[in-house]
Amino acid sequence: MAGGLIERIGFNDSHITHRVHGYNVSPWEHHETLSVTDHKVGLRIVARLLTSPKTGVIKSPSEIDAVGHRVVHGGEHFSATTYITEEVLNTIQALIPLAPLHNPANLKGIKVASEIFPSAIQVAVFDTAFHQTLPAKVFRYAIPEEFYRNHSIRVYGFHGTSHLYVSQSAAEYLKKPLNETNLITAHLGNGASITAVREGKSIDTSMGFSPLAGLMMGTRSGDIDPAVIFYMYRTLGLSLSEIDTILNKKSGLLGVGGSSDLRDILSRAKNGDENARLAIEMYTYRIKKYIGSYMAVLNRVDALVFTAGVGENSPLIRQMACEGLEHLGIEIDHTKNNQNMKGITEIHSRKSRVEILVIPTDEELEIALQTEKLILKSNLKTKVHSTL
Repeated sequence: MAGGLIERIGFNDSHITHRVHGYNVSPWEHHETLSVTDHKVGLRIVARLLTSPKTGVIKSPSEIDAVGHRVVHGGEHFSATTYITEEVLNTIQALIPLAPLHNPANLKGIKVASEIFPSAIQVAVFDTAFHQTLPAKVFRYAIPEEFYRNHSIRVYGFHGTSHLYVSQSAAEYLKKPLNETNLITAHLGNGASITAVREGKSIDTSMGFSPLAGLMMGTRSGDIDPAVIFYMYRTLGLSLSEIDTILNKKSGLLGVGGSSDLRDILSRAKNGDENARLAIEMYTYRIKKYIGSYMAVLNRVDALVFTAGVGENSPLIRQMACEGLEHLGIEIDHTKNNQNMKGITEIHSRKSRVEILVIPTDEELEIALQTEKLILKSNLKTKVHSTL
């Protein structure tokens, strides 16, 4: 019915985009620039826009039956979408050390939404849930067992909602049951991860204990020798906080090519910037390495899927990531790869044994679908929500 975005929360020039998608009315957009001091103010603005006579699509917040929340880290506690109770809130709180940048904001969103939509069920959809099917040989690190048993140090994986959505979409497109479908799904955006999906389940993924591991990203380093961190600390005299900032916020495309936005990197490379060119080569080389390793893990692959901002919109990145993989049955068709795309698009050649698909991800839709499924399955609309 409607959707939107509030950007630059906490600044005087916060920007609000509100779209009415055409449910019983003509599609249109509404924009505002004003000060949105925090997320509570932001969500109240959302409620106002949804219900006002000018911009609204509902008459009252009470019409909202449920609010689905993306929660980044569910640890080993949650392998499925979950109705939010006081116990679930406490567990998300306890997991803050595993996701200090994300879980506090997710908790705030839940508590504010429960105030603004008091009659709605609050539901958590965890980024880590899809990866709870990883086998122990994949999720365990080769360090003493006590660090796993006592401190929960293991591979968790992220972007699970996106990987699940495109896996389901790919299986449907291929006209195969999800539980008979093998895929490699590449979520390439400012954050990037790649997952091996066997019979519809995640069996390996590039992100690890945190979203820092794996592929090179917009500002994150991806895989790095841990000894580099010791060297930066002991020899270069950097604090652990400084190293954390460098690896998470100053590395990746930004650190090598001078910008975290791939569009800027591509433009600079086209104009002869060697650092930008190197950044592109490093970025696509790492994608290619993971594709190759997951081909070995899966043995049979029905499709390679590109998704998210970069995966959906950069023909060059898709081309470079697939170059040289013909012997593995992956061969891109350059004409198809460079066409204007809408919806699910095939970009593989006739010779390719593995289908190559570009599938637009829709994490918000997946959250909504999972929320609805949980309500219908459990008849949760009859529950009392006083605990929140």
